[in-house]
Amino acid sequence: MRKQHRILVVDDEEATRVLLAEMAESLGYEVESARDGFEAGAKLKLDIDLVLLDARMPGMDGFAVAQKIRADETYADVPILMATALESREDRLRAVEAGVNDFITKPFDQTELKLRVASLLRMKDAQDALKGRLAELERKANQRANDLREALQQMGDAQRREHEAHLDTVHRLAMAAEYKDENSGRHILRVRQYCELLGRALNLTPGGVELLSDAAPLHDIGKIAIPDAVLLKPGSLDEAEWETMKKHTTIGADMLSGSSSELLRAGETIALSHHEKWDGSGYPQILRGEDIPLWGRICAVADVFDSLTSDRPYRKALDEAEALEIMKEQRGGHFDPKILDVFFQNSDEALKIKQGRSEAAGEGMAESPRE
Repeated sequence: MRKQHRILVVDDEEATRVLLAEMAESLGYEVESARDGFEAGAKLKLDIDLVLLDARMPGMDGFAVAQKIRADETYADVPILMATALESREDRLRAVEAGVNDFITKPFDQTELKLRVASLLRMKDAQDALKGRLAELERKANQRANDLREALQQMGDAQRREHEAHLDTVHRLAMAAEYKDENSGRHILRVRQYCELLGRALNLTPGGVELLSDAAPLHDIGKIAIPDAVLLKPGSLDEAEWETMKKHTTIGADMLSGSSSELLRAGETIALSHHEKWDGSGYPQILRGEDIPLWGRICAVADVFDSLTSDRPYRKALDEAEALEIMKEQRGGHFDPKILDVFFQNSDEALKIKQGRSEAAGEGMAESPRE
């Protein structure tokens, strides 16, 4: 059912209020009356659709009342019809500036009142319908935004769980090769931490550091295919055994190749290149200098330091100072000079990692038996 419009008649003269009220009621409108601007301000809260306002009133005149109504955002769209005998252009402009929408002159004509009120109320109804539509659109937009936000949150949670499961699988795969060693250790974890330390010190991007850190544990994954007689031999390897041992780089790369996973592709690069040497004397591709992938050069420093300072089937661990001295002699030989210099600049933190005192230290993994 269509709403019955309510009009507020504001006039200081009772006879005029009664006349206008009767005329409005005869046109089918509900009417509220106010004898001044103060009472009008209070009665606006009665869901008023139009204000029929006298221009000349003592105390607060119609212009001031119109300004007061327009100053309140709640009533900014309520049409104001000013009942006036004003004839001057200046007074009419003043009324428009105060927020008056239209005028009706005294003495009042019922037909004119009907037409002007109907016109203003149609405008008000259209504005109300538009505001209602906009409010509904905003509600729906907010609901869709909330639904989208929730869906994205669920997607993010699912992707995070998938990523964590992926990392867990990769790390368990890396650990599989290490279980061949009877002496469990923390080689994989320490190499990962050394690589992360170097990545940060070399100002890699946060994403690059994270990818390097996650992929580094895969550097020796190919050792899972190396016979125990070679991998765990307590003495020196003969030429044939050494050639077999060197294959762990290509085997590891083959195991990880062809994946759509960025992490496994990074692991493939590290597995294949971490035994290359800066001077070109490494294996398996005999690369030299910056032809060696950066991740491989970083992992070479991390892997050798941890290998030198860990027990091996063929020797006891070296003292950290002795290991560092050996590595220093290989600056520009085995190692990228810049990366080795950065490692030495951060050797205090590297020693904390070795001793398990670094803030980055975590749960141990199996230790690698042979470089």
